[in-house]
Amino acid sequence: MLLDHNGQERWSARDLQRLMGYDEWRTFNDTVRRAMAAVQASGLDPLVHFVGAVTTTGTGRWGHTKVRDYRLTRFGAYHLAIAGDGRKPEVASAKTYFAVKTREAELAVRPDVSTPEGVLVLAKQYLAAAEELVTAKKELAVAKPKASKWNAFCDAEGLIDMGSAAKAFHKVTGGLGRTKFMERLRADDLRFLQVQNQRIPYEVHVQRGRAEVKFVPAGHKIVEQTFLTPKGMDWLADKLGTAGGILSAA
Repeated sequence: MLLDHNGQERWSARDLQRLMGYDEWRTFNDTVRRAMAAVQASGLDPLVHFVGAVTTTGTGRWGHTKVRDYRLTRFGAYHLAIAGDGRKPEVASAKTYFAVKTREAELAVRPDVSTPEGVLVLAKQYLAAAEELVTAKKELAVAKPKASKWNAFCDAEGLIDMGSAAKAFHKVTGGLGRTKFMERLRADDLRFLQVQNQRIPYEVHVQRGRAEVKFVPAGHKIVEQTFLTPKGMDWLADKLGTAGGILSAA
């Protein structure tokens, strides 16, 4: 969290990207745009709450590079958390944080409790804060199992290669190894990997966040390789009929 020239809170979207569990700016920027649209739909100017900025990172050819960023008000950051992927426990935590902080700011202006009307207003404020906190914690409780189910198979970027995916589903595929598992993903009832380009998923799966394609070294060359996302593993589990909890990391 930063302070602008007026001493007001401002949040870096790049910092929130990391805190909310997003690996790619491209994906997170889509979330920023949804949040801005929600702010605009409420009748407010999103450019007030999402100010374009540039951030210098410690990467690049010369040791640093400048990347696009936004400076968000607390209201903008709250809407960004709401627009985030609710299955991520980091997003659920962000929702909890900004819900509580927003309510704390509202409660900082206390009504006149010397009157019955003021006491009623204060009671309603505390009730609303409690309800928001309970709701946010329920979202977090629901998100954690979904996000952690595939942790044993994920790499450092939260992705699952085909060998690890085959291992995850070996109990219901009869112990298929990586090659046979990939053949299964090309079968007509799944149509996950293309037949014509056997390493690559159909575009619909990439668009829906089920898979990512990366360039990886293979001997003396670089090849495209498909990685499943946790969302893709959930989709595949439904397709293979493994939703009953018969997966194994062993």
